[in-house]
This record gives sequence, structure tokens and C-alpha cells, in this order.
Amino acid sequence: MSRFLSPRFAGLEAYTPGEQPQDQQYVKLNTNESPYPPSPEVLERISAAETGRLNLYPDPTGRVLKEKLAALYGVEPENVFLSNGSDDILNFSFMAFCDAERGAAFPEISYGFYPVYADLYHVPCIQMPLKEDFSVDYRDYCGIGKMVVIANPNAPTGMEISISEIEEILRSNPQNVVLIDEAYVDFGGTSCVELTKQYDNLLVVQTFSKSRSLAGARLGFAIADKGLIADLEKIKYSTNPYNINRLTLAAGEAAIESDAYYRKNAAKIAKTRELTASRLRKLGFIVLPSVANFIFVKSDALAGETVYQELKKKGVLVRHFGKQKIKDFVRITIGTPEQMDILLEKLAEILKGQKGA
Repeated sequence: MSRFLSPRFAGLEAYTPGEQPQDQQYVKLNTNESPYPPSPEVLERISAAETGRLNLYPDPTGRVLKEKLAALYGVEPENVFLSNGSDDILNFSFMAFCDAERGAAFPEISYGFYPVYADLYHVPCIQMPLKEDFSVDYRDYCGIGKMVVIANPNAPTGMEISISEIEEILRSNPQNVVLIDEAYVDFGGTSCVELTKQYDNLLVVQTFSKSRSLAGARLGFAIADKGLIADLEKIKYSTNPYNINRLTLAAGEAAIESDAYYRKNAAKIAKTRELTASRLRKLGFIVLPSVANFIFVKSDALAGETVYQELKKKGVLVRHFGKQKIKDFVRITIGTPEQMDILLEKLAEILKGQKGA
């Protein structure tokens, strides 16, 4: 840290992204990317003609993409906000809807960026413990009088709360934004987009990074009452109006046009998830029930850190978190069936070696 950094950021603990190692080829199951490529339509749209226009600014309104998203989700274009990845929306939300008086509440075990944003903007926050089974207790957030942020399905557990429970949170916090982060909803979860037509305090956030195979393009969106969308637009136009590049907008439009391709891939991933979970249980692992594109697992025979390190030695990357309550677990992204075969083979080798030691 240099002597020029403002003292207000001296204690900031930045978010740590998943490993992106360049030293060798890995079976990469650590950052919840899709194992499948973008649709042929996306690849065709990112053409020489489009790249030849990179000398021109993109449309700051993203009008065409907003219209396509609105049609797909049954809302109006003024109910859609576009961003450079969904993290930008989370960032803007902590900036726009919280302050020293209006704090935030979110699960203690969830997406690691939530406490970072709270810290960045000096927002007082409450981090609610999960229940014994690692599920979110919606009652913790009813009438709390703060911006509520819940990943649904939650990360890293993959578990979700019901739409009726989300509605209880919304009804009991009419003066506060309830942000539901649906990054993983397409793999078997239930979206609450329809509730945005009834509740002007609901902000639903989604991303193209997971089910739509565009993690490298950086594209996210939110759906909400037009008043909340206008608030986010105000923050966007006060920071970076051209926050989505021309190629990403084109890729996003083509991805929406080829929605059937992505739904098919999401269904394949969900099927692979269930088969993998079953095979892991046969190896003696405890697997939490997941509706995301990852599973959260632990072994009574091996520490979570050991599973992570031993798999890495064998060329397979998974994610391990150091928090005390989840240090025995690893999070495993669901890849192709072939990738999961390699994972299971390496885990069997590790367990066999442990017994022989």
C-alpha cells in the first residue's frame, strides 16, 4: 500500500477472485464458469464488421439489448438495467441505496463481495448466520429495516429459499430495497422476476457469466420497478456511461436470440450435477442440495484444504474457503460429464492414498 492511498481505505479487505493459473492446463472447476462455449449465433455476431467499428463508442443506453431482455422476461425496457457484469449492479446498489443510516443485511456465508462493498462505502451491515443445515432463514430479514441482499441460490452452498419467503421479506421491508442476486437461477432455481411487477422495492440481479457462457464478456442486468432502474441509471451516468463495450452488447443480443441453446446447456449441467452428487455420496462425501451449477461438499476423511491441495496437484482446480464454518467444504463447479469423470477418478485416488497412509 502506498502513502498516497486515502486513510479511509487503509483497512479495506478486497475481494479475492478464484484462481486463474497460467502455469499449466487444469480441469477448471473453481470459478463457476460454463463448460460450454457461447452459441454459434454469438460467435457469428462478433464478426470482423463489428470489430471494425471499435473506433466508435457503443450505445450507452443498450437499447436493443434492453428490448430483447424485456421481451424475454415479460417486462418493459424501462424495467431493465445493463451493467459490466452483475458485480457492477451490486456495487451501485450499495452506493445508491445504503449510507451511514441505512445499512445492509446479508448472510454471513454468501458471495464474498457483499461485505467488501459494505466496507468500501462505510455501510453498517449485519451478517446473519445460516441455519444448521446451511440454509438461509428468511425470518432473519423480515422487518429488519435495511437493504437486504440475498443470493438465491446462495453461494457457495447452492441452496435457495422460496418465492413465498422472499415475498415475506419484501412485504415487511417496504422502505428498503430487497436485492435478490440470481446469478445461478437458471440451473434449477426459481426466479422472482414476476414479483418486480408487485413490489417497487425488489431488485433482481442476473448475469450472462454462468448459464449464458459469457463470463469473459462481462455482462449483467437487473430487473426492477422503473424507479429503482432510474436510480441505478443515475449512478451509471455519474461514473461511466459507456460501461458496456460494443462487442459485449452484440454478444448479449445474440445470446438472448439463442436462448434455447443456453437453456439446453443449463439442463445438461443440472443433470450432470445430480449424477456427480450421487457418485460423490457413494465415495463418502456429504453433498449439500444444490440448484446451482456447483456443489458444496465435504469428506469426514479429509480436510477441505487437503482436498483442494491434493486435487490441484493432480490437475483439478476446485474452490476452498477459509471461513471457520465452511473450512471443511470445497465448492466444485459442474463441468462436462468428462470433466466430472476426471474429478471423481482423482478423488478416488486421493481417498485410496489416505487409507493407505
